[in-house]
Amino acid sequence: MPGLRLSLDALLVLDAIDRQGSFAAAAEELHRVPSAITYQIQKLEADLDVLLFDRSGHRARLTAAGRELLDAGRVLLASANELEHRVRRIATGWEPELRVAVDAVIPFRYLWPMVAQFLADCSAQGVPQTRLKLTREVLGGSWDAMVEGRADLVIGAPGDAPSGAGLRVRRFAELNAVFAVAPSHPLARHPEPIPSRVVAQHRVVVAADSSRRLPPRSIGLGDGPDTLTVPDIEAKIAAQVAGLGCGFVPLHLAQSDIAAGRLVVRRIEDQGHTGPLSIAWRAERPGNALQWWIDAIQRSGLGETIAAGARLAEQRSVKRRAARRVGRG
Repeated sequence: MPGLRLSLDALLVLDAIDRQGSFAAAAEELHRVPSAITYQIQKLEADLDVLLFDRSGHRARLTAAGRELLDAGRVLLASANELEHRVRRIATGWEPELRVAVDAVIPFRYLWPMVAQFLADCSAQGVPQTRLKLTREVLGGSWDAMVEGRADLVIGAPGDAPSGAGLRVRRFAELNAVFAVAPSHPLARHPEPIPSRVVAQHRVVVAADSSRRLPPRSIGLGDGPDTLTVPDIEAKIAAQVAGLGCGFVPLHLAQSDIAAGRLVVRRIEDQGHTGPLSIAWRAERPGNALQWWIDAIQRSGLGETIAAGARLAEQRSVKRRAARRVGRG
């Protein structure tokens, strides 16, 4: 359009700066030199005749005008991305890019065989290669990635889908979490079941929810007055192994630490935490790549892998409990 001063590329740069927190980090994400990022923003400010960033402090922050532009611009970026996908699907049936958000409760090692098969199948069919982009989300961030359009498919989204989001959801596994502490933790020796009021006196380790818009979620215990927040579930388990706090951990991820005695499973009054794990997508008529992944998750036995890990951890925990009782006797 004549006289249009706003470009999608400028919006991409603005979005990257806001998400990454700095011009330098945005340049790294976009594979550009920092000076190019600075020039793009300065040109955009000059073209629009508005100040987008407040540079008075140590860190550039969006002005009110900059925030309004970014919020509306993200809607345009999502629409442009969807248009690109639709055009490509009409021409070939295969998306140019498939963005898969993987929740932190799903180890990437579970998915590598499917990734390898997907790439092999694309090559065997002689279709233009769909770029596969895997990202990590935590708890409510998995649902948020779908609602906000950051992902075409999410694997392992915990709990129920947000109401009114218009998502297509298939449950494939159950998340089984248990309360666990390091052997050196005071709660490792407290009589069971441990009252909630006693648990509340100790530091809780919480995995930071990666949701940007939706309300944050947690596994089991929520934030309390004494909370240690870590980036993901793996770090949460490691912090509890180090004796830095207590909390619920997914059985299938903590099985090796339980088996080795680095974590001790304890019964508390609010015992146990279970909930569904799902895959979710938005497209009414998925492209070939998205449909491939929907079908592959259903065929993969991923749910049974998670369940088997949980059963093994539970068996090891029972054996250790029995051994402790014998030792005390």
